[in-house]
Amino acid sequence: MRLIRYSRPETWGWAPTEQLSKLREEIDRLFDAPFADISRMGEFFNGWAPPLDLTEDKDNLVATMEIPGLSKEHLDVTVHEGVLSISGERSESKQDKNAQAHRRERVYGRFHRSISLPKPVNSDSIKAVYRDGILTVTMPKTEEAKPRQIEVSVG
Repeated sequence: MRLIRYSRPETWGWAPTEQLSKLREEIDRLFDAPFADISRMGEFFNGWAPPLDLTEDKDNLVATMEIPGLSKEHLDVTVHEGVLSISGERSESKQDKNAQAHRRERVYGRFHRSISLPKPVNSDSIKAVYRDGILTVTMPKTEEAKPRQIEVSVG
């Protein structure tokens, strides 16, 4: 057995506050990452949720969702009390059920997405179009929500 004399590690170049700060940032990142977007928590527990974009122009709010492989009969779109809800179901094909899978990356089953709308919309004029796997929901803003040009008078 060989004895090695203990020597104190050199502390030059070691900034304890910097190291602790980095450690804290890393711990925060690890805990916050899965919960950063509460709206996607349903995906965490219930399977899947297709991606959704919400944009706004002068007259409309427009929600766009990628959901290829669905028929329009399997989609449900509602707006109630300022919340847009889109749900549906992607079914597995019968051929897939009987085949031996070597890799499965596509997701099947029910999904449900609900998002709060940032502006009031005219629910009687909402249009939903499903084409080429993309659902586009156009929601006209109410007159109160639209920007108005105010004329400035002199005097």
